[in-house]
Amino acid sequence: MLIFKKWKRRRASQRPFPELWLKILADNVPFYKHLPDDDKKELQRHVQIFISEKYFEGCNGLTITDEIKVTIAAQACILLLHRKTEYYPGLYSIFVYPKAYVARSKHIDDGIVAEGLDVRLGESWHRGSVVLSWDDVRRGAADIQDGENVVFHEFAHQLDGSGIRGDSTPVFQSQSSYTAWARVLQRDYEELRRNVGLNRRTFLDEYGAENPAEFFAVTTEYFFEKPRELRKFHPELYQELKLFYQQDPAEL
Repeated sequence: MLIFKKWKRRRASQRPFPELWLKILADNVPFYKHLPDDDKKELQRHVQIFISEKYFEGCNGLTITDEIKVTIAAQACILLLHRKTEYYPGLYSIFVYPKAYVARSKHIDDGIVAEGLDVRLGESWHRGSVVLSWDDVRRGAADIQDGENVVFHEFAHQLDGSGIRGDSTPVFQSQSSYTAWARVLQRDYEELRRNVGLNRRTFLDEYGAENPAEFFAVTTEYFFEKPRELRKFHPELYQELKLFYQQDPAEL
């Protein structure tokens, strides 16, 4: 099975990258233009493999097109650059709505369970799926400096939830590196929670104070879209994310 998977991936990545897909990258993923040429080639290979392995399904009447697949795949694969990867193990399906959608929710407050409806831009399920709003995918990709990117956010959850299975990163190669990573993320997460609780203005989006998983997803958005500001206000956090993602977007 492993040999067959490697053969399929090699075959997918060796195909010529379609001209239409290059145009989609140029039009829909401005971040791509800032990458060095070697990174662009690597990203193209990742996109080809990702699309060959993941199932895309349109919801509420949306028809899945190459534009949708390439736009989503490219952003998801930006998080995988410079690392040996298994392409989000456990993720099988990407469900795409035309715009923000309504989903049932359950909240527990002081022991009281309240059910209701939430309007969502995306969500990540650790049982094999990511759900996205196409309008918000395009909006998040178009502005690479606003710190808001629903694909980066939801696929950071996939990395977090997978336990980084099959992904090589120095952060997890030694106990000391992992300890430093955990210490910095926990410290800055607690600081954000404290400042949000005191109604202080924060650089990071206050949604990151919801829980550690949301903090990691929010800081991933900022790392790629507001890297210089993140490096200025949270230098140690930036350094840990730089080690984790094996990239330095502040220098692009």
